[in-house]
Amino acid sequence: MERKTVTLLGVRIDAVTSRQAVELMLNMLESGHLKRFFHAGGQHHVMTPNSEMLVEASHNRQFRKVLNETSLNIPDSVGLLHMARLTGQKLPERVTGVDTVRTLCRKLSRHHPVFLLGAGEGIAEKAAKELKKMNTQLQVVGTHSGSPRDEDAEEIINKIKEAKPHLLLVAFGAPDQDIWIHKHLKGLPSVRVAIGVGGTFDFLARKQKRAPLWMRTVGLEWLGRLVREPKRIGRIFRAVVVFPMLVLFRKKKL
Repeated sequence: MERKTVTLLGVRIDAVTSRQAVELMLNMLESGHLKRFFHAGGQHHVMTPNSEMLVEASHNRQFRKVLNETSLNIPDSVGLLHMARLTGQKLPERVTGVDTVRTLCRKLSRHHPVFLLGAGEGIAEKAAKELKKMNTQLQVVGTHSGSPRDEDAEEIINKIKEAKPHLLLVAFGAPDQDIWIHKHLKGLPSVRVAIGVGGTFDFLARKQKRAPLWMRTVGLEWLGRLVREPKRIGRIFRAVVVFPMLVLFRKKKL
């Protein structure tokens, strides 16, 4: 199977649809490895890069390295689609992290246990309950709020090892969640797929409301978030203004 990718600001993004992304992750869980398609062995790190994450990667060498060593990078930003097109490349569609987690967990059998790590106190537990409502066979073997700090790592790792999940969802926020996965995944032998899911638990637990569907469809989700959370203006500015400027500057240099 040919691997189709695009490159933006030095980061590889996989040109997959939502359906393809979920199918690939299900195959990772079933087989433990997909050597024909992926460079990795029996464990897989999946990321959901968006415009803000690529801005971070443009000046954070460690984070850029992590992004380029994953098994799968799904494009969770309309901005990525626009900038890919502007640079003569193509991404088929936006693949949102929250919708991907929902669809993946709906399709999981009881043979693939799940662990939810991160978010605020009690949020992972609420998110797990919502996921189990969607799929009564879903086996959630643990939740933990925790943090990406080194001093918390031993407790978290021991808890995950004891639970033996196949799927690990980590919601520390980027770049912390993905650097944490990259650092600790090999020490979690039961985990076949680990995904950095950002604010997904907050949406599942209904702590945060998503923008209306029409806003998400036309790429104005950032505007809805700005109205609800004005304090995010710095992050939104990086995604909506800084990201395209960096891509255009890089394109001009080439």
